[in-house]
Amino acid sequence: MSVLLVGISHRSAPVAMLEKVAITDADRPKLIDRMLASSHISEAMIVSTCNRVEIYAVVDAFHGGLADVGELLTAHSGLPMPELTRHAYVRYSEAAAEHLFAVASGLDSMVVGEQQVLSQIRSAYTTADAQQAIGRTLHELSQQALRVGKRVHSETGIDRAGASVVSVALDRASTVLGPLAGRTAAVIGAGAMGGLSVAHLSRAGIDEILVVNRTIERAERLAATAESHGVTARAYELSRLAEALVAADVVITCTGAVGSVVTLADAHNALSHSERRTGRPLVFCDLGLPRDVDHAVAGLPGVTVIDIETLQRDPAAGAAADDTAAARAIVADELAKYLAGQRMAEVTPTVAALRQRAAEVVEAELLRLDSRLPGLADPARDEVARTVRRVVDKLLHAPTVRVKQLATTPGGDSYAEALRELFELKPGAAQAVAAPMEISRAEHNGAGWMSLDGDVALADDFTPGSHDDEQERST
Repeated sequence: MSVLLVGISHRSAPVAMLEKVAITDADRPKLIDRMLASSHISEAMIVSTCNRVEIYAVVDAFHGGLADVGELLTAHSGLPMPELTRHAYVRYSEAAAEHLFAVASGLDSMVVGEQQVLSQIRSAYTTADAQQAIGRTLHELSQQALRVGKRVHSETGIDRAGASVVSVALDRASTVLGPLAGRTAAVIGAGAMGGLSVAHLSRAGIDEILVVNRTIERAERLAATAESHGVTARAYELSRLAEALVAADVVITCTGAVGSVVTLADAHNALSHSERRTGRPLVFCDLGLPRDVDHAVAGLPGVTVIDIETLQRDPAAGAAADDTAAARAIVADELAKYLAGQRMAEVTPTVAALRQRAAEVVEAELLRLDSRLPGLADPARDEVARTVRRVVDKLLHAPTVRVKQLATTPGGDSYAEALRELFELKPGAAQAVAAPMEISRAEHNGAGWMSLDGDVALADDFTPGSHDDEQERST
């Protein structure tokens, strides 16, 4: 069983296509269930953010698994397979692991080095785990990816370019509005991305934050968080969006809703409201996917819309070359360790089967000895048994240790196959001896590409925040 990755991101597709492929929190459980119904897929996890949709599946056959995932994305997005294929990327086995490690490290993010992606990978894992779609393979891979990401951020300066998409968006907003200190901001969406937005706005010295959310309780909790940072904050239900827009200088949207949350009429009415000073600019930072702000809003006088497409072109999204190189070196080092561990795990059942086979031979010979020498005293028999077992252990020690060492090298599985052949271990014997263990809840509190149509205790993430019905879609 190997890991198959099928993805579409800001690097491979335009924003318009990403919007069509976007998978919301409501969609994710249904799509995971559909994947698990496939005869080729045993585990599945979906990482969906504002600029990527990636499906990780443990498959028993590359082509069968790829076909099933491709059909799923086609049905979900409504895009024809040829169009989807032009913008999709596929990674398999080692390459899939390497890609996830790079994503967790912020190397594949729009803002290189951003940390929010760690929270999003953790969310993807938690959702899949709740549906019992996570087995040992994706558990170990996800666990290791989060550890790699944490190591990159702690040992390199890759995140100096910007902590997240929010920071870059607010930098762009300040070029229009000037310093944000003393101004009013509206945050639409009270999920983890909303929490990150409140944190950045507080540090920028914003005077007041208006939190708008479908659920007033969540809005109130986030507003209380803002006040704990010394910022005046108020909570609004989404039905009072117009009031928030009238008062705001900058609006951050991050709902992940389907369809526009801020319409042309909403923006026009806010600008023309009697309580709003004529000519006072309004900046929207639209970080949702699909986009939260109607395309036409950008055409209104005095309005600036900073969306994902705008941020893709921002030079601040890049990290220093030295920091990027250091991060890639860590990813390569961790990938080598991970693959060595996986190869070691693959050979362990064969070693266990060989030792079991040896134990069975010893026991059979001791029974034969009993039949030939029925009068042999127990102390003598025990000494003979210990001697025979020591001989067998010594004979097996060197080859079993060596085969484990060799298993960590590329092509190491061939040595395990040689053991099975030389000692006549029956097909399936190794798997029967060391069958995959179910991962308990306690354990949960760890080449190349082809075209799409080609023939715990998780590591802590960096960004505090909760997940709600309006989970944001940041990188």
